[in-house]
Amino acid sequence: MKIVGVGVSEGMLTEEAIRAIDGAEVIYGSKRAIEIASSYIKCETHEIDFKHLDEIPDDAVVLSTGDPMLSGLGTLLRGEVIPGISSLQLACARLKIDLTSITAITAHGRDIEASKKRILDEAGRGRYLFILPDPKRFGSIEISKILLEAGYELPVVVLENLGYENEKIRYGSTQNPPEPETMLYVMVVHP
Repeated sequence: MKIVGVGVSEGMLTEEAIRAIDGAEVIYGSKRAIEIASSYIKCETHEIDFKHLDEIPDDAVVLSTGDPMLSGLGTLLRGEVIPGISSLQLACARLKIDLTSITAITAHGRDIEASKKRILDEAGRGRYLFILPDPKRFGSIEISKILLEAGYELPVVVLENLGYENEKIRYGSTQNPPEPETMLYVMVVHP
């Protein structure tokens, strides 16, 4: 099995990812991942059922949005991982933040209390925080609120639809956080 990162949006695939997709006999992925890679797909595709990951055949190419090792399928499946251009990389490029000065935290699909603790622990270290929120349960407004309640009055940036035509970058603070207009966003908290 190959787990292939298709990047955060169209045009963000690596050459290695394109070769893997081109040589695939069967591809699995989310609807969005399949759409991102669609111009390179020449075989049968299946929308992934996350409840039945163990039923994916060993010879499949599995598409993961962004990079499979940033809160992606590379942590859930066994096989060769081909990296993709992640939302973390693109956010750092857009904001001109050195990747070595940022800590990545994912709250998406995670235990909310554990996510809160991790965010507060990392905020205390004085580094940039790159946060993949869980927009339905624990988004930028809730994250800003817990930071503010803990005494962190910090700049906050919400990056929506990274890499797409309708990409938006919104600036605010934990006191006045940007409210995303879409579910497809990440958040950066400045130290």
